[in-house]
Amino acid sequence: MNLLPALVSGLALGSMYGLLALGFHVTYAVSGTVNFSQGSSMTLGAVLGFFFVVLWGWPFALAAPMVLILCALYGAAVERFVVRPFVQRGSDNWLMATVAVGIIVDNLVLFTFGKEPRSFPSSLAVRPIQLAEGAGVYPLQLIIPVLGFTLAAALHLLLRRTRLGIAMLAVVQNPDAARLMGIDVRRTIATSYAVSAVLAGIAGLLIAPLFNVSSDMGTLFGIKAFAAAIIGGLGSAWGVMLAGVCLGVIESLITSTLGSVYTQILTFAAVILILFALPNGLLGQAGVKKV
Repeated sequence: MNLLPALVSGLALGSMYGLLALGFHVTYAVSGTVNFSQGSSMTLGAVLGFFFVVLWGWPFALAAPMVLILCALYGAAVERFVVRPFVQRGSDNWLMATVAVGIIVDNLVLFTFGKEPRSFPSSLAVRPIQLAEGAGVYPLQLIIPVLGFTLAAALHLLLRRTRLGIAMLAVVQNPDAARLMGIDVRRTIATSYAVSAVLAGIAGLLIAPLFNVSSDMGTLFGIKAFAAAIIGGLGSAWGVMLAGVCLGVIESLITSTLGSVYTQILTFAAVILILFALPNGLLGQAGVKKV
């Protein structure tokens, strides 16, 4: 059995989980909260891309920036109207509120887009590259991991090596001190949610040609991405990306060797075992308790 195509497919799939998990990372790193409607941001990216490119005939080079702008606005709106009101009152109900808004958006997409999955043609997912006799992968499957790790590196450098990134990290550590230093705390947190939704939108645009576009495509992706974020350590961009890739490879190998009927069972069983063995994640750090 040739496992090379399964490994490449797993890298591409895992990079999608990693991109979504980076969205969880950036909001957690800046505000201490996470956006559980992240899966709906991915759905939004794929569906908007379908409308612009397939139905309206826009060139991809024009459609992609428009999709990402709309995803950014959606992410900022989630922070402003769904997360901020609860955080200001010291309530953790933002968690359920983000889950609820994700369900609402998915159903709104269902009403406008329809229930039936639709294909998203791409020149990068038409002719496979032959890796071995009778085994090939699409060029898009090779591009996705490269882009995923490039974005992870860029995000890591932004947060750790730039003045803007350090200011963003200062917000979660001490919001009052950040305000005294002239940092617009509200705008910074809103920006982190916009970036989170953009990362999900990129994932949606990349995965759409490999999977059919549907109104609920982001649901399972979002769950697995959050698992990757926990496994990798929410505070580490490299950790969540690496965990996403590992999860994708595990899933792909299970599917290729045992069949799709075992995929979800064994994949989530592996998640439980990994979390038991590494409670702080691959690159996460144990929290410091004050006594």
